[in-house]
Amino acid sequence: MRPFDFTRPDDLEGACAAGFTEGATFIGGGTNLIDLMKLEVMAPAHVVDVTRLGLDRIEDEGDGLNIGATVRNADLAADPRVRRRYPVLSRALLAGASGQLRNRATTAGNLLQRTRCPYFQDRDSACNKRTPGAGCAALGGEVRNHAILGTSEHCIALHPSDMAVAMRALDAEIEVRDPEGGMRSMDLDHFYRLPRDTPHIETRLEPGDLITSVRLPAPKGDRQIYRKVRDRASYAFALVSVAAVLRMEGGKIAHAAVAFGGIGTEPWRDIEVDAMLTGETPSDSLFDKAGEVLVQGADVQDGTAFKVPLVQRVLKDVLWRAVA
Repeated sequence: MRPFDFTRPDDLEGACAAGFTEGATFIGGGTNLIDLMKLEVMAPAHVVDVTRLGLDRIEDEGDGLNIGATVRNADLAADPRVRRRYPVLSRALLAGASGQLRNRATTAGNLLQRTRCPYFQDRDSACNKRTPGAGCAALGGEVRNHAILGTSEHCIALHPSDMAVAMRALDAEIEVRDPEGGMRSMDLDHFYRLPRDTPHIETRLEPGDLITSVRLPAPKGDRQIYRKVRDRASYAFALVSVAAVLRMEGGKIAHAAVAFGGIGTEPWRDIEVDAMLTGETPSDSLFDKAGEVLVQGADVQDGTAFKVPLVQRVLKDVLWRAVA
């Protein structure tokens, strides 16, 4: 690990100002950042601790919730309001990492975690995400845990978050404070950037921007399912995961929001899938068609071909469970 400066501001203004300095990065729980600093994949000159800014509360906001950026994953999963009104989020959090990591990891840090692509973490391998223009060693390499949607010729790295998948299905919005004191909101559809030819730019945050909270609107569906398929029962990233939020009226699907992990370069959601489910009567043919629409245009490598039928089967199972 390379030497770095460390500061712990007492207010948002000081945190954003410190984060705006060259080579600075924010730290919450550090469960991802510290690992990457040890590998020297990330070598910030200035680490800014944001854990003492009062961003660790979960508050009611109308019919929704406002979740502070430094709320721990374990606390969020256990909150009675989350368990009762947003069970898909609680289940996704509990499916991620280990109890020890959930006790430390934060809400904003989970959204911002970097890929677990082994070529990204290996400084001897070519990686456009780590070193722009270096190439992508994953292409033609071992890609079992890589993406099939949202990829480009420059990067096929997978986004690893479970929590963010549930957040996408719940239409979460991120509150951001900039160094000038301005506030803005971004939904997750806009927050992440596809790799295209700049895979090292992963979000639409600017230097000094600080996530202050995540807002969840009132749940639009009471039938919420999260299913994660992985190589072992715990402490493993998703090969495929599906978060579904549905509402039934008169035997038809009145609302459908489905998001996916393990297949996209960002927590994935396809509005065409949601639209084709909404207003329809559940059936095998409908759910099969939704799976076909989801994977149309998938970028399949030799090591990721299994994800196409797998995600289609998991989606169909989750939808049947949700409407049952």
